[in-house]
Amino acid sequence: MATPVMASNMTSATDLPPLPAYEITEVEDLIWWLPDFYLAIVAPTIAYWIVSIFFHVIDTYDFFPQYRLHTPAEIAQRNKASRYEVLRDVIFQQIIQGVMGGVLGYTDPPQYTGTEEYDVAVWATRVRLAQRALPSLLGVLGINAATISKSMAGSHPLLAGVLAGGHYPFLISDLAGPDGAPVPAFATWELLVANAIYHLIIPAIQFFFAVCALDTWQYFLHRIMHQNKWLYTTFHSRHHRLYVPYAYGALYNHPFEGFLLDTAGAGLAYKISLMTPRQGMVFWVMSSIKTVDDHCGYALPWDPLQHITSNNATYHDIHHQSWGIKTNFSQPFFTFWDGLLGTMWHGDTSLKYERSRARAQEFLDAEAKKESAKAQ
Repeated sequence: MATPVMASNMTSATDLPPLPAYEITEVEDLIWWLPDFYLAIVAPTIAYWIVSIFFHVIDTYDFFPQYRLHTPAEIAQRNKASRYEVLRDVIFQQIIQGVMGGVLGYTDPPQYTGTEEYDVAVWATRVRLAQRALPSLLGVLGINAATISKSMAGSHPLLAGVLAGGHYPFLISDLAGPDGAPVPAFATWELLVANAIYHLIIPAIQFFFAVCALDTWQYFLHRIMHQNKWLYTTFHSRHHRLYVPYAYGALYNHPFEGFLLDTAGAGLAYKISLMTPRQGMVFWVMSSIKTVDDHCGYALPWDPLQHITSNNATYHDIHHQSWGIKTNFSQPFFTFWDGLLGTMWHGDTSLKYERSRARAQEFLDAEAKKESAKAQ
């Protein structure tokens, strides 16, 4: 139930515009019949299977063979896990993710709305205060900001106000103060900048920080899983039973590794980036989609996720090959750790892929001849 809370604005006796009063209420659910708490739990899984089914249909009916990274023969001959085993482990992994999502949702404080106008005004105030340093900064460069401001007050009043240190005596709101005195107002450009900071820049920084945190977490844990023989044999080797990755096998992992590498990593990135629950929901959905896309087995030229960064299906597929298994550890967004620490694959792979396709086809042809001989 929404709980209205009134908050009043207290301003000091300055020329700063007053901050607006606001009333806060609980945020309504995105879907009226499904609370956001449960939506955050199921949304990543729904996204995972929508994208997986899309690629599975493409794979099954062989719609785009020219963009395949591997042939159907390779999938049949090289993979060491059955489709059933992959499906079983992925579903179990998603149950773990759902439980973790519920824990994270339970620890989140209630979400309120109604303070947006106030928060934008706070940022506009900071923009106004930042302008007060401009005359001094220009003075260091030998520029007399006050003189320039006076000379252009008539022709360019807003620019003159900026040069004067954020002094806009002509900007007056429709409201009047307690004594009838005019109340200062923000310039339109100040509110535009404040809105951009509040609605775009801060969420973008939070998302970028979460992406970097998740990439860092996964890179080093992933690399350790390969460098330590016991960790690889006990946990990570299960994921590499898929030498030829396919979309819904993206989360085919040992349950402990899946929790540590994917679930805990994404949860930690969400918490330390100070995202809201809805931002976290978008982050988890995008991470799930990106993980599926990285294992899809296709280099589709019209797939935007294949081009946003170089960490795509082609890049990650190299890591799944026996000759590239000690390279390309970065997941799921960027490749900067591979580049920085020298674990990025360099060189042409076309000949290696051709040999792999040829061997797989030869194996299947030989098996077919054996079956034919037995039948006779």
